[in-house]
Amino acid sequence: MNGTDNARIATAEFADPSRRASGNSITRSQTLLFAASVGIIVTNLFAPQTLVGLIGPSLGAAASESGLVSMATLLGYAAGLFFLVPLSDLVENRALVLRMLCAAALAAAVAAFAPSAASLLAVLIVLGAACSCIQVLVPVAASMAPPGQDGRVIGDVMSGLMIGILLSRPIASLVAEAFGWRAFYGIGAAALGLLAILLGLTLPRRTPLAHANYAGLIASLVGLLGQEPVLRRRAFTASLVMAAFSVFWTAVALRLSAPPFDLGQKGIALFALVGAGGAAVTPIFGRAGDRGFTRQATVFCHLVLIAALGLAAWAGSAAAGPLWLPLIFMGVSAVMLDIGVTGDQTLGRRAVNLLQPKARGRINGLFVGIFFIGGAIGSLLAGVAWAWGGWNAVCATGAVFGAAALVVDWVE
Repeated sequence: MNGTDNARIATAEFADPSRRASGNSITRSQTLLFAASVGIIVTNLFAPQTLVGLIGPSLGAAASESGLVSMATLLGYAAGLFFLVPLSDLVENRALVLRMLCAAALAAAVAAFAPSAASLLAVLIVLGAACSCIQVLVPVAASMAPPGQDGRVIGDVMSGLMIGILLSRPIASLVAEAFGWRAFYGIGAAALGLLAILLGLTLPRRTPLAHANYAGLIASLVGLLGQEPVLRRRAFTASLVMAAFSVFWTAVALRLSAPPFDLGQKGIALFALVGAGGAAVTPIFGRAGDRGFTRQATVFCHLVLIAALGLAAWAGSAAAGPLWLPLIFMGVSAVMLDIGVTGDQTLGRRAVNLLQPKARGRINGLFVGIFFIGGAIGSLLAGVAWAWGGWNAVCATGAVFGAAALVVDWVE
């Protein structure tokens, strides 16, 4: 594909007739609806990380296969970012969102009744892919914003996404504690179905002015990745950090439910809620990038991540002394890990969004898709490491990913 084709695709992405056709700006209630929508949808991606200890045994899966449950939705989401989200540059966006939401609701309903591990994994991949409609909703919200206020609207909507990520693990644990893991997917299916009805009644139509076919859009992703070394580097380090994050959060439920902690799903939910506090530092890293400290802040994030996994290994292995002390240190390690991951993601998003304004949507899709592949790999390796060497092997695996990110920092 030549440069002219790329230019036409870029023009199609930002020539948004919905903004010109509508004289009404996005209201506060509409912004809240978008934020709540992406928050509800994203819970399906991270909730399985706290349910692996229940799902695996109930379906007869081996300990080494438990990480596959968490991996499946992340891998499906990455596939959706690469192969479904580009359709938003070709077809009317409201129809696309509703079809993807209906597919997600159906997949979640099937997951609630999955009879075997193999069938559950297959349907979770579909669920993850359908949940990539998040990245269609965000541009729709931006297209409704008044000129010059796109950033504010996107920031408000993405705050809903972050809240959904933070609450997904504790909510899943509490539901599983009360009603079992299948109930979580049943409730999720109902929530996604109701959301599809609500958005069907409120979403505006957004028809892109596309001048390329589907194959051309997919080919443009490869071209962008080849043209932008910053995108390649930041996406690679983000995938390494996300892998370490997934290794920890996929296996920590297994560790906390075992002696000497012996926590139930309610205790694991509280732990997940405490660990999510690390995301509060996001604005600090954003300001550091604005002031020219991107590289130093990135190195700091990767060092904090490695230190967090070292502390987690010590806390998880402590057998003597009061039980509350290692549990507190385990919580501190979770907060440190979230700080390292959130900081890296914030700095990475800032860096790639400064590259090609006319290709920002596809660049964001590439960045997010690649780091979710890292997350899927981390989830897979968590189960393998747990079966092979227990908690220490899990922490060591995560630390290796953090060390690899440091190597990339040094090469840069």
